[in-house]
Amino acid sequence: MDRKDAKVVELDVRPMLQKKLEPFQLIMDTVKKLGKDDIFVLHATFRPTPLFGVMKLKGYAGKAEQAGREHWIATFVHKKNKHWLDETGTSVETAVDAEQDAPDSLPREDGPATVKLDNRGLEPPQPMVRTLSTLVRCRPGDEVVIHNDRVPVFLLEELKRLGYPHKIEEQPDGSAIVTIRKT
Repeated sequence: MDRKDAKVVELDVRPMLQKKLEPFQLIMDTVKKLGKDDIFVLHATFRPTPLFGVMKLKGYAGKAEQAGREHWIATFVHKKNKHWLDETGTSVETAVDAEQDAPDSLPREDGPATVKLDNRGLEPPQPMVRTLSTLVRCRPGDEVVIHNDRVPVFLLEELKRLGYPHKIEEQPDGSAIVTIRKT
């Protein structure tokens, strides 16, 4: 199939973002309905860098272009159609771009590594995407320990779906420490 024959699914979350609402679940619900030859086009008020890590975990490649002052257009395709992103003449996002908010480098020792992320104070979906981006870069057996402002309900659903074992420790101040093992 050629890009020109692909179904384009567009989602504009700018109105939600302007009202300070969290569009992550709507985006994921839309992604669940995509076919392998569909093109997903997302309109947002900012460059959705954190989303690239989540989409990579789901088997997608993407790119983002600024269309206006508060208008970014992110395009995602299944990784088998990654070449479609090059057909528009703009560069393809790399894993490094998607993980710019994650730690610069993960420890690489002989045994499993432990990466600690303090996600407190970050606005959703940054804690979730930062965590998932870090997990992408980990080796099986590595652990990621996150400290969030609260129990990360949507992240826990995604970890369960991905098959990553995790342990939650609720803290007296309402925050939560979650230890995740990459399988």
